[in-house]
Amino acid sequence: MTKTFAQFSTVVLIALAPTLLFAAADSDPKPRAALGIWDTGTNSADALAPAALDSKEGWAQVPLEQAAWPFKGDAVLSNGKLTAVVRKQGGGAIELYSPRADGWFQRAKLQLIAADGSAANALDHVNVAENAKGQASLEAVFKSDQGATLSAKFQLKKGDIVLQAEPGAGAAALRVNAESKFAVLPDLFADDIVINPHKIPSATTEIPSENFLLQLVGSGDAIVMSVFENKTQDAKLLLSGEGDARTISASEIAFGSDKPAADGKSANKVWVTVMEGPNVWYTTEVKKDQTGKVVPLDWKMPIVAGWRVDFTRPNELTDSWTLLLQDKEGYAKPSWLGRDDESVPANRKRWNTVLGTYSYPAYSDSERRAFLQPIKNRELSFEGPVLIYPIARQKQTPKDAYTVMDVVRFSLGVGPCEYILDLEGQKGSYKGRATCNTRDTLRGIYEKNQQKDKRAEVSKILDEAMAFCTHIRGRINRYVEFGTKMHEYLAEQKKAHPELSAFIDEMDKFDSEIDKRYAARKEKIRTLEYVAQLNDEFRKNVLNDDSPQALDKCKKYGHDLVEVGDNQDELSAECRWAVKALRQRAGLALAMDPKVAPIANEIRARTHEALKNPANHEGAQH
Repeated sequence: MTKTFAQFSTVVLIALAPTLLFAAADSDPKPRAALGIWDTGTNSADALAPAALDSKEGWAQVPLEQAAWPFKGDAVLSNGKLTAVVRKQGGGAIELYSPRADGWFQRAKLQLIAADGSAANALDHVNVAENAKGQASLEAVFKSDQGATLSAKFQLKKGDIVLQAEPGAGAAALRVNAESKFAVLPDLFADDIVINPHKIPSATTEIPSENFLLQLVGSGDAIVMSVFENKTQDAKLLLSGEGDARTISASEIAFGSDKPAADGKSANKVWVTVMEGPNVWYTTEVKKDQTGKVVPLDWKMPIVAGWRVDFTRPNELTDSWTLLLQDKEGYAKPSWLGRDDESVPANRKRWNTVLGTYSYPAYSDSERRAFLQPIKNRELSFEGPVLIYPIARQKQTPKDAYTVMDVVRFSLGVGPCEYILDLEGQKGSYKGRATCNTRDTLRGIYEKNQQKDKRAEVSKILDEAMAFCTHIRGRINRYVEFGTKMHEYLAEQKKAHPELSAFIDEMDKFDSEIDKRYAARKEKIRTLEYVAQLNDEFRKNVLNDDSPQALDKCKKYGHDLVEVGDNQDELSAECRWAVKALRQRAGLALAMDPKVAPIANEIRARTHEALKNPANHEGAQH
């Protein structure tokens, strides 16, 4: 499969067939025709049959390099891995097909939307825009239900799985019609936002413009994914049905403005991909009485990859985890940033500064079967839907299989992708020496009465402890400052928008959690001057002391230092949890009420900045 992807002045539509993602090798479909444009000769009243798409019997292929072609029937653009059909009687939609073992399968219909909100509903005409050996494209011109003219150019490259759509006259947005049971906005700085259509009564809802969106389609066999570079692009969901039949019928993403993006090129682009195959996503329900118990799932990974597990909390927030992969020593926790995986012991026991010791709640066995063990903790519990989807590639992931992160990178390209993902901001930070390590190292030296011989090393350890405390205190101060400024911002917005008082008060309550956590630990974290004083007294009274009392003095220093360090670590992690909760709640509030969009988007932008470069002890990714 080629690694050539779309240029940035376009909208890109990607369809990944199950033979490319998750299907067994013996299910590969027969080879399909190479790149080309075809005229079916007749205008079909119905979607084209899989057999017709395979055989192309009776169709006329447009000769290479021929620009003008009078289409007598429907226009078909295909490269054997993806097919786009423009039908005269297609209701103004581009029908997108991907190949399966049993034939071509249509998963999405794409419509152009005008600035007035009207949708393309009839094809006016279609032209050959390009027809070369390496790439081919069609220009399709539609009429909307309000009479507006909407156009776009659709392009396929040889060997690619990418359909490019470059918006033309009148095209303001792209609607992706794909009936979905859930929508997920992956959040790589915090926890995902999961949109459950049963929780939203309106027919249309805005969603945060967070660069990518997943629509979970079918019964776990398809994910329709949209990617867009410009965060100013409006995004929304269309919902329909009642009761158990309530679904997300479509997503709609604006093409954006012509202002330069991060790469200096046009920012009016959207990418859409269909990841299809058995078990590509999974959902189940965690019940309250399952807390702390091992729950085998009726699901197994179709491929080895990094799979994200989104648990629902009782307050309807999402808590995102990575499915553990079993290995010889225990488990590996995959990294979605392409870094080294973490090792988790066979008993799955973990520790962080907020939860303490707990059993990791999502894991798989050597046969790729998955299990849950919902956490039982006063700080965190799970109840409600659980969603699982492939987030990132692993070394064992087949080369022709793709995950969410692959699609993001392939859609955006390396440079813009790193900018959008803010990879620098994702990196954890660590400075100096942790206080517990300082305590244990110094104790080992003094137990062996080596302090005089290792005087320089001891002095360096003291400096490193001070650097560590200063670093963590800096993170705490950053969160506290964020909280203070957020209070001020929300107070200003409440004066300006009294009609949104209920929403603003809720956001302020989440923000106040930072104040609450800080107040509870203020005395125990002391001050940096206190830590400096501890070090000064150690150098004065303990550094050169080789008396029998020296070890006790060392232990006293270690105890006092660790009390400060432990409380600092826990406070920084608690503040991070509070900011993450505020960020997610703002996004969910936006989905419930579009009137809060300006404030909610500002909250999410500010929380993004606050969450950058976490200290390692904050447990940013569980």
